[in-house]
Amino acid sequence: MDVLLVDGYNIIGDWDELSRLRDKDLDQARKLLIEKMAEYKAYRGYRVIVVFDAYEVKGLGSLEENFGVEVIYTKEKETADECIERLVKSLKNVKTKVYVATSDFAEQRTIFQQGAYRKSARELKLEVNHIQGEILQDLQDYQNKQQARHPIIDQATWEVLEKMRRGKR
Repeated sequence: MDVLLVDGYNIIGDWDELSRLRDKDLDQARKLLIEKMAEYKAYRGYRVIVVFDAYEVKGLGSLEENFGVEVIYTKEKETADECIERLVKSLKNVKTKVYVATSDFAEQRTIFQQGAYRKSARELKLEVNHIQGEILQDLQDYQNKQQARHPIIDQATWEVLEKMRRGKR
């Protein structure tokens, strides 16, 4: 399975939508990034890990899972870059491609030297936008097929018949 490692604060700082939201509510910006990465994971089938710095925060760090996305808050005195480098070393093997999403040039060079593929914040944003468009198109196609199956029946009648078919009243 391919893996996408995301430098969370780097992406938030680079994407206009998330950057504006961060200025008002950092927690909401993090949540929105995680939701977008969950869509990415569902569509691409990648394992997605988002890493947030806790460099200036005291503590042991933490690992959570939100919407199927692994979220790591680094431990005290550990940067997201250091955590990502450690993850690249542990995850990279013959069967696993590791991608790292960051616009930090020094980090891109380091992970590239370790055999991971880089993805800039801009590239990831374009890919996420494309995926969202594909999802909307798939949904529209599905709705059109549903309507094409029952062109003679109005929506209310179709819903009644569907409930009957499923054994509900």
